[in-house]
Amino acid sequence: MQNYKTNCFNSDNLCIKCGDKVINFEKPLVMGILNLTPDSFYDGGSYLDKTAIVKRAEQILSDGAEIIDLGAYSTRPGAAEVSTENEILRMMPAVDCIRKEFPNAILSIDTFRAEVAESVVAEFGACIINDISGGTMDEKMFHTIGKLKVPYIMMHIKGTPQTMQQNPIYDHLMNDMLSFFRSQIKRLNDFGAKDIIIDPGFGFGKTLDHNYEIIAKLQNFNQLDLPVLVGFSRKSMIYKFLGGDASSSLNGTTALNMMALEQGVNILRVHDVKEAVDCVNLYSKIKSSLQ
Repeated sequence: MQNYKTNCFNSDNLCIKCGDKVINFEKPLVMGILNLTPDSFYDGGSYLDKTAIVKRAEQILSDGAEIIDLGAYSTRPGAAEVSTENEILRMMPAVDCIRKEFPNAILSIDTFRAEVAESVVAEFGACIINDISGGTMDEKMFHTIGKLKVPYIMMHIKGTPQTMQQNPIYDHLMNDMLSFFRSQIKRLNDFGAKDIIIDPGFGFGKTLDHNYEIIAKLQNFNQLDLPVLVGFSRKSMIYKFLGGDASSSLNGTTALNMMALEQGVNILRVHDVKEAVDCVNLYSKIKSSLQ
């Protein structure tokens, strides 16, 4: 099997680089979600002005997250299309005010558009680019990441946000996903990108059963020798099984986060940072007791 280990992520040196910052994975990390959209599935419309954005960023950092993930395009199933211009208009002021208030914060830009990624990095310096399409929705993205030399989160998706939940079918779920990642990692490596994180993409072109099969087999992704990020936070995969809605799904989120940590996941992407940090600390304490 080809070895795709091209960054500094390995058993002896668990890290990736983001500009002059080193992101260390010796202990799992938490990424806090900051939605700049009016229509995100859980907290859409909550952070549309600078005061609210800065307050949310401060909360994310004070609760213990290492990364702030900013999204200006809702990718919930069936979400409305947002133009590139409007996505940039939402994103740039938010990054600006966070950079001014928290200059050392590591920022992740949740976009599948190369133009958005390039605009942010050109104006504000290195950020992680978090692409829900894994490079499938903008043919310029991989070239742009290779040129910018910034970390890249490659998420698996089947279809687009508008079509992904319309009866997704796989020949063999895990094999299909691993094949996708190997192919896309190779393509991205060929453009000179090295710092890559993978995300299985829970809820993005997966049925309820698909999502839980992936959780049960998360360790399969470790063969890619890259950091793994998961994002279950308050998603319908929880409340469609347990009942309730997004607002009542924190307990389910926490349970799944702990199961993911036990399988070696490196980043938890969440709305509720303190609870995720508690999960990481408890997991780390238990793990240390086994040594």
